[in-house]
Amino acid sequence: MEAERSVFILLTNTGTLFTRVIQTYTKAPYNHASISFDRELSELYSFGRKHPGNPLNGGFVKEDIKTGTFSKYPNTTCVIYELRVSEREVEKMRRVLHFFIRSRQKYMYNLLGVIGVALKEPVEFSNSYFCSQFVAEILQRSGINIWNKLPALVTPDDFRQSERLQLIYEGKLSEYEPSV
Repeated sequence: MEAERSVFILLTNTGTLFTRVIQTYTKAPYNHASISFDRELSELYSFGRKHPGNPLNGGFVKEDIKTGTFSKYPNTTCVIYELRVSEREVEKMRRVLHFFIRSRQKYMYNLLGVIGVALKEPVEFSNSYFCSQFVAEILQRSGINIWNKLPALVTPDDFRQSERLQLIYEGKLSEYEPSV
């Protein structure tokens, strides 16, 4: 039996205009997804704002719950889920993630993909992702299939609805204290 490890899925709501627009359509409480390899969320990745003050410049980002975009929105609410996986699956996820890190400058935010989700029509471009598409892509390329749909159709709320994920925290992101 292979040892189990965990990865963590963070869903957030910053309350920004973009988030409120998405929320008007989705009616979901959280509209941004990120993936972390540690409970402290110190190694947190997604597709979102490259610079906190500029919502139009998006792409692959290493996020920080204490600085950057999240610090600009101190009332950000969140939910954190734990996903139990094998050591081998973590290794695969890290290899996939390494491709994103190594080529981070060429990735763009897939705004049309967000519209595609609303239309239930996947809109995929090379080197272009939205947040939940990216997290679903990392999982799928690592052999972890949680849904029977393309990553380009996965929403943050799909993570919330998954029975495979274990809730570990819900509340203000600024008040999250990881338990060891």
